Amino acid sequence: MSSEAIEDYLKTIYELQSEDGKVSTSVLATRLGLAPPSVTGMLKKLAAQGFVHHRPYQRTALTEAGRRRALDVIRRHRLAETFLAQMLQLPLDAVHAEAHKWEHVLSTQVVERLDALLGHPTVDPHGTPIPTRDGKIVLYRRTPLVELAAGQSAVVAEVSDHDALLLRYLDQLGLLPKARVMVLAREPFDGPISLQVGEQEHVVGSEVARQVFVRDVQSGLADSPDGGGIS
Repeated sequence: MSSEAIEDYLKTIYELQSEDGKVSTSVLATRLGLAPPSVTGMLKKLAAQGFVHHRPYQRTALTEAGRRRALDVIRRHRLAETFLAQMLQLPLDAVHAEAHKWEHVLSTQVVERLDALLGHPTVDPHGTPIPTRDGKIVLYRRTPLVELAAGQSAVVAEVSDHDALLLRYLDQLGLLPKARVMVLAREPFDGPISLQVGEQEHVVGSEVARQVFVRDVQSGLADSPDGGGIS
């Protein structure tokens, strides 16, 4: 079992666990693009090494050791993304895949040099928080764009990084972190949403709006740290 495979599993479990509590084998298999029996076998090995809590037919959760290992690789990944976007000017839809190649090979010394070179960033180019070197991560409340009412304006805080095609589309719309957006109109029954992004007007589907997260600069509903901040 390679360290790269271990880190891929732990990072993915951490992300899924953050989204939905404990993680089912089927959901993990889908995210990793692997067969459920293969995932089950790997989870047994990770449990034996003390990285996860896992029992047959029950959901999986990271142990403290697994969580720290996951946050370490996530830190490497997100700092690599930031370097690739800021210093090498790689398009946002390309940095995720490239950073995946870097996250398993960067030494601690190089990671800390990257962090200093970049000015100790707290979020990556997608707006996702970067863990600190001591394994902490500051989480801020994010409101899905799809939940904003007509007439409400906000600033984009984060966009999902799981789909390169979606990122390319959001880039074309200018619907990226730090962009100001206003909901002009909404169609009922989960219909399309009319937006003003900067000086431009666009219409997007509700599914796209679910992948964009904002801080509501008018009401302040999304401006405070979520649940005490550091986890």
